[in-house]
Amino acid sequence: MHNTRSSRGIQDLVDLFDCFIVDQFGVLHDGMRPYPGAVDALVMLKRAGKTILVLSNSGRRSAPNEQRLLRLGFQIGSWDYFLSSGEVAWKRLDRLLRERGGAEPLKCLLLARGGDRSAVEGLPLEIVDSGADADIVLLSGSMGDRFDMDHYRRLLEPAAARNVTCICTNPDKIMLTEVGPRFGAGRIAEVYAEMGAPVMRIGKPFPEIYQIAVEMLGHPPAIRTACVGDSIEHDIAGGRRAGLPTVLVGTGILDTLSRAEKAELFRRHGAAPDYFLPAFTW
Repeated sequence: MHNTRSSRGIQDLVDLFDCFIVDQFGVLHDGMRPYPGAVDALVMLKRAGKTILVLSNSGRRSAPNEQRLLRLGFQIGSWDYFLSSGEVAWKRLDRLLRERGGAEPLKCLLLARGGDRSAVEGLPLEIVDSGADADIVLLSGSMGDRFDMDHYRRLLEPAAARNVTCICTNPDKIMLTEVGPRFGAGRIAEVYAEMGAPVMRIGKPFPEIYQIAVEMLGHPPAIRTACVGDSIEHDIAGGRRAGLPTVLVGTGILDTLSRAEKAELFRRHGAAPDYFLPAFTW
């Protein structure tokens, strides 16, 4: 990997950085269970005096994501902050809807995973089942392990025909599931955009979520803040655009890719990582 330094574990980077911005899916766990050594690595990193912010392209708000980490076996107190794209989107929507004042609630077509409603809880939105009725589409998750893309096309075509804005709160194009990698919400958003309708994306690799993360960390020196992730397109490209050092792990969506295939992704996205770890272990 050109210009990328290989390390055995996160311990090798402890003296280089004060703050770690760590992705969850593909780095800490696969959605069903922690990766071997990840629980202990997070604990040891915190014991080493580091500040840790878990940064996720999850359409769910931050609190449900933290609760999931605890259910998976991660230890309370082994991270300092959690920020999800769903949290950023919820706060932005809350602000915009408050500015609308006493107008009738917007009709929202919500596309989420597993019936999750945290993306809209507490917001003055009327949830509808058809794109034909929607004033806004909120795309917070994919059920790509249950439905094919044609299902989403049929659902979204009536909204696209009316030029309804889609807010995608999970830009990941690939997600990890029990049946293997499947298309994520970010890919559904691409299809909606291909229909000619407007799409607003919130999350990695876009600047806003990194600005909020750095603010939560207290604006530490960029050179002492590392972004750790498994997605070259989202974690590595996003961290580099934010001016932060990046650490790529070989688990998650890259697990089956060859060295040459990774190099091609570096070239395509213009984002080679500064460091490579086989996995998020101590």
